[in-house]
Amino acid sequence: MYDLIVIGAGPGGYEAAAYAAKLGKKVALCEKNELGGTCLNVGCIPTKTLLRSAKAFEDCQEAKLYGVHGAAQASLDLAAVQARKKSVVDTLIKGVTGMLKRAGVDVIKAEAKLVAPGKVSADGKIYEAANILVATGSVPAVPPIPGLRDNPQVLDSTGILNLDTVPESLVIIGAGVIGLEFASFFATVGSKVTVVEMLPKIAPVVDEEIAKGLMTALKKLGVTFNLSCKVTRVEGSTLFFTDPEGKEQKVIGTYILNSTGRSPVLKGIGLEECGVFFDRRGMKTDEFGKTNVPGIWACGDVTGRCLLAHAATREGIVAVNNMFGKPDRMRYSAVPSVIYTHPEVAQVGATEAELKEKGIAYRKAVMPMAIAGRFIVEHAGKTGTVKVLVSEKYGQVLGVHMIGGACGEFIASAAAMVELELCVEDVRQIVFPHPTCSEALKETVINA
Repeated sequence: MYDLIVIGAGPGGYEAAAYAAKLGKKVALCEKNELGGTCLNVGCIPTKTLLRSAKAFEDCQEAKLYGVHGAAQASLDLAAVQARKKSVVDTLIKGVTGMLKRAGVDVIKAEAKLVAPGKVSADGKIYEAANILVATGSVPAVPPIPGLRDNPQVLDSTGILNLDTVPESLVIIGAGVIGLEFASFFATVGSKVTVVEMLPKIAPVVDEEIAKGLMTALKKLGVTFNLSCKVTRVEGSTLFFTDPEGKEQKVIGTYILNSTGRSPVLKGIGLEECGVFFDRRGMKTDEFGKTNVPGIWACGDVTGRCLLAHAATREGIVAVNNMFGKPDRMRYSAVPSVIYTHPEVAQVGATEAELKEKGIAYRKAVMPMAIAGRFIVEHAGKTGTVKVLVSEKYGQVLGVHMIGGACGEFIASAAAMVELELCVEDVRQIVFPHPTCSEALKETVINA
């Protein structure tokens, strides 16, 4: 009899399992594939490994700006990049394996399914637990577009990670985070990239001013955008779509990337048999991680709430705390997000559009990241922007939105400001190290 059985070993699942075990609980973790889930194996880590190689290639092309000559002749070996990606992933899987072992978690390498409240079937056996945490994650969504399925020219975000040569051209369906990161990578290393998006803007969850800045930067890389366009069908390597005037257009690519989002893994895990509430968007949970069935909890992408690895981890910890008597709740108002394009985009808190919709009075400050000397030193010829939104009445930091450099590395500072409800005067008293790009964040907050 376990205190907790976790189904799914992504960031939400394995962190929750290790945390519960460190609390002295008897824990089992079920995973049919490799430990680490989508993020570690076919998501966050592999894509960022590829993007780091693209950045190194980009640095070579721009080395003359820093007084370094001859580097522009550098070439990118995608097969070698893939080999490094595999090495990075393997190293991190070993790290997760060791962490779970040290914590005392029983890892069951098998597909698991709920058979009743408090019971899980895996590896031909029935395991019992006082609590079950479902963390089955998500898979690439496949919209009902004729010709998209069973087409060797169409890749999803998992399949494209296995290419060992740079395609001459790439057509991307969707201008969300996944599509934009791959657009940035392949455009940087030499592919002709075309993006087709049904919405009138890219990166729909990003503040509009920042999203426009990102599109401008990606266009400079050579990415072509077709916005307000609806894909109608795919024939081989040809994608057909209707433009904003309703006219049919087509674009041909060596490959077509379907990056239309992700769908929670809900089928075949026993939710119906146990009476757990869910719909196509995910399992229904409250702020404590509870489902409608006592003893069954959920975290991560399977809930459909916030498809970010770090959100999944926090949701898992919240669920563990509550199931073992420590009050805790998940708050989504200060969850930071990063798009790892070149340049990076990072944000936390409310967007300007959200504040307007809610009728919240606010002030804003928008400043160039180049007000920080470190940015000028490290990003010759590049631009960046920091946008800060504060409440009109108290000067409370409500939202921070940035583009430029490695702004994802210091968005956590902004997340702390939003989470702790700091005001401008509070931030003024915080000492930021000099010279760092993060100084641009402090200066922008003060100017708000």
